[in-house]
Amino acid sequence: MQAYRSLALTFSRLQALEGAAGILGWDSQTLMPDGAAEGRADQLATLRGMIHDLLTAPATGEELARAEAEPLGDAERTNLREMRRIHRHASAVPRDLVEANSRAVLRAEMVWREARRTADFPLLLPHLAEVLRVQREIGQAKGAALGLQPYDALLDGYDPGLRRSLIDPLFAELRAVLPGLIEAARARQAREPTVLALPGPFAIERQREVCLSLMRAAGFDFRRGRLDVSLHPFCGGAVDDVRITTRYDETDLMRALMGVLHETGHALYEQGRPAAWRGQPAGEARGMSLHESQSLIIEMQAGRSREFVAFLAPLLRETFRGEGPAWNSENLYRLSTRVEPGLIRVDADEVTYPAHILLRTELETAMLAGDLSPADLPGAFNAGMRELLGLDVPNDALGCLQDIHWPGGSFGYFPTYTLGAMIAAQLFESAAAAEPDLRPALARGDFSPLLAWLRTNVHAHGSTLDTEDLLVAATGRGLASEPFLRHLRRRYVEP
Repeated sequence: MQAYRSLALTFSRLQALEGAAGILGWDSQTLMPDGAAEGRADQLATLRGMIHDLLTAPATGEELARAEAEPLGDAERTNLREMRRIHRHASAVPRDLVEANSRAVLRAEMVWREARRTADFPLLLPHLAEVLRVQREIGQAKGAALGLQPYDALLDGYDPGLRRSLIDPLFAELRAVLPGLIEAARARQAREPTVLALPGPFAIERQREVCLSLMRAAGFDFRRGRLDVSLHPFCGGAVDDVRITTRYDETDLMRALMGVLHETGHALYEQGRPAAWRGQPAGEARGMSLHESQSLIIEMQAGRSREFVAFLAPLLRETFRGEGPAWNSENLYRLSTRVEPGLIRVDADEVTYPAHILLRTELETAMLAGDLSPADLPGAFNAGMRELLGLDVPNDALGCLQDIHWPGGSFGYFPTYTLGAMIAAQLFESAAAAEPDLRPALARGDFSPLLAWLRTNVHAHGSTLDTEDLLVAATGRGLASEPFLRHLRRRYVEP
């Protein structure tokens, strides 16, 4: 097992470098002064280049070939399989393209901040065009190496095995079902008493106190993580140093709270990865669809459940000295589950959210294929919002500039959000059936039955199982749309 042991050391070093890049990336979006952008771009590009060199070195390829001939156990072969998958992706992309992507992305992200603030798409356009050019080259290079279409090759980088052949029929079904679901949900709301807005303002320091309390209730380990502020909420960092961020609004209490629950779900997955595979590919999170399911199972399935809101209401009343009917649990529940088409994806409710993802998936596939020029993106985005949600976009900050994903080079990422929602519904349904105390515990502000089930059935597997195999083991079936649609109908449509 000499070759395998050498590979294990190499991949442990790779994870250490990834962790360093993760902390630098977190810093660039939270604390770094704008004037440091160029230097940070060089630092991250250098790290990414080192990672690429180590992965694609001839010695690594030779050791992979030797290790595949060694007498390994099943566990080691699983880890070796993941090493080979990562190596194939990395070897497909030349080093200069890796560095070009890192520089293009960081520059575009920094310009995006100003462009979004001022609703100035032309400011971002040349940088977005450069990121897209590089992403096309990466997709083509990976596609040629993996025998895939470019978009499938990019999808595979975020979610191993994910293909348009899976996405297209699921998304076509959602396109057909969503309009009726949205209409039915809003019709039910119209028959109910008017939802009362919580009277603000809400002091940011008190919001942070509640956010920290919710993180503790969910099981976040503050010895190995922290909460900060960024323009776009995210979960990042390194092994044993999981950084999550949120954004506060003194006029909107629920945005930060639910955003923190969402990112805490991601963090719990990272903190729960199997210790036995520390530093190894088999111990990594399986893919972004499964990762997104972990954020949504905490935020949407549990955090917006009637049981948990019954716990949350008195906590909020006490913290913000709230009085009157707006602060009772029934009003808070209906406020947390209100269906209303809106412009901002991250603020969208469960029923309209998939429409945002359908649009972005269609646009990014068109851009990568060359069927949509970046210059025409605002018009196409606005037309899609009118078609799918009946909304007119007043400016690009509320339109195609609202997300960091495309300036950040994350083409192929968007579909995982809605696939994650489907997985979350399927997992939560099975967890609640297996753990009778799960819902009563949420009413006490206790996530531990749910977290224990997730630790056993999801987190502990790392990447030793494919997503489909993990779902079969945890729920008895592969990915299906029925649990998600059943959840939406029960929560939003049925009396």
